[in-house]
Amino acid sequence: MDKIRLGVAVMAVALMVPCLAMPDAEASGRKKDVNSIDYKDIKKVEIDIAGLDPAQKVCFDIVSGIDEAAVDTSSKDVPKYWTNGILTQVGFSQVSLTNWAEGGSANISLNGLIDANANYSKDKMIFENRLKLSYGFVQSFEQDIPLNQQFSKSDDRIQLDSKWGWMLKDKLYFSALFNFRTQMTPTYSYSTAEDGSTVQDVQSRFMAPGYLSLGLGINYRPFNFLSFNISPATGNLVIVTEETLRETYGNDPGQAVRAEFGAQLKMDVNYTYKIFKISTALTLFSNYLHNPENIQVYWDIDASLALTKILTLTLRTNLIYDDNIKIADAYGVEAPRVQFKEIVSLGLTWTLGQYVKPE
Repeated sequence: MDKIRLGVAVMAVALMVPCLAMPDAEASGRKKDVNSIDYKDIKKVEIDIAGLDPAQKVCFDIVSGIDEAAVDTSSKDVPKYWTNGILTQVGFSQVSLTNWAEGGSANISLNGLIDANANYSKDKMIFENRLKLSYGFVQSFEQDIPLNQQFSKSDDRIQLDSKWGWMLKDKLYFSALFNFRTQMTPTYSYSTAEDGSTVQDVQSRFMAPGYLSLGLGINYRPFNFLSFNISPATGNLVIVTEETLRETYGNDPGQAVRAEFGAQLKMDVNYTYKIFKISTALTLFSNYLHNPENIQVYWDIDASLALTKILTLTLRTNLIYDDNIKIADAYGVEAPRVQFKEIVSLGLTWTLGQYVKPE
């Protein structure tokens, strides 16, 4: 925009030159050096148009019609409504054993996290987005076992959260909440058949399961680091593209997509104090259509302690309870159970943009 305004100013001065170069003595008697004319002084120049020829009158009309604001090249701060940032963490470990009498197995492990956010705020409207990608694995090197059977995932998640809000009054918003969850790669378990062959069973894969959620309600933010969202009208879709896994996650054998409708309560905490940062999200859902008394729970905790600028000690936990998901115990009895995952990592951390990090 500044380049356009500057171009208009240059053109205006260029057009003014023939207008000022008047042939008559009266016009030439005005001692105004064209080269010293500032664009802000253009409109202040007084010229007797009676002595101008037709071409010069046209130039004068064009220059007179240019508003001073149109050629104002002064720099102004443009309001920034978007803030965004990315946090990346990588942790790695390796164990090697040679003639180790106490036993054990060599292994390598890796876990990584990408946590990105893009938030918009203007007047009464907010639009907050957060994408979390995490992946981790352990590869053992045990003798007499194929390498593909020694690989096991320790973490695998794709999660996108979006929240739109319109301020009704201070700290209170009308809100729409969106959530998407699934995993990136397949997970397998191995068993031995009666004939001695190895059987590979899939436990999960991309969109098996996958969860989509959209809720309308009220968001209350008493503090910058704490918010509560109540959505009495929330729709969920449970997607299981792998037919053999549908009953495990509560779908019928021929049902790739199961719909739920109910109420949701979500609490978010994002708190930073010096070198310590904690981020937690607790989601409670009651399905109006099926056993509303059975509350589904999804609870994430990410806590980190910055030891140096790039070295961070991290604790991540994930707790899930859903009475639609059946999990077998050691005796093969399937029933709803509490799922819990914990990852402790000492690794490298990088931040980009305006990601809030411990200082």
